[in-house]
Amino acid sequence: MNTVLKTRFDPTAYLAWEETQYEKHEYIAGEVFAMAGARREHVVVTLNLAAAFKQALRGTRCQAYAMDLKLWVEQVDAFYYPDVMVSCSAQDHAADQYLSQPTLIVEVLSDSTAAYDRGNKFAAYRTLESLKEYVMVDIPARRVECYRRTPENEWLLHDYLAEALCAFSSLEVNIPLSEIFENIASLEIELTP
Repeated sequence: MNTVLKTRFDPTAYLAWEETQYEKHEYIAGEVFAMAGARREHVVVTLNLAAAFKQALRGTRCQAYAMDLKLWVEQVDAFYYPDVMVSCSAQDHAADQYLSQPTLIVEVLSDSTAAYDRGNKFAAYRTLESLKEYVMVDIPARRVECYRRTPENEWLLHDYLAEALCAFSSLEVNIPLSEIFENIASLEIELTP
């Protein structure tokens, strides 16, 4: 991400300005950052997860949201665009521009954002009282890292690499690893004789 404006925004001004922009921008403590476009694999995995959550949560009070909906993290004065969010909040379901009470957040890692997603962004997300699980998907490693909040407010890692199913306990949903990485080319290179 790169800072795009030297002018500082407050949250209300940012929301009004962002609605007029062609590209997406995240807002962090008054500064606005342009978001780079996603690669095909990133979009495919994001849609695979959003579709799986949508299907699994049909008929419940929870709903999946993907890519273009903002998340407001008031405690750090920031608006982010997570890849996938699931909210079980009636307030979020009635919201127009952004969610603020997600139960689960997914970030699909890229080389340029992995350190930020694991560091400062995760620290910001942990301030959300509603958040029960934070999921990071590493496409090259075919790994799903699921951090779950414990009753003691600690974050416990569940690392899915070779397992057949990824368990998202906050939603009582299991998704096969093969479904998450469906339509992603194998990393193995076939050798020709």
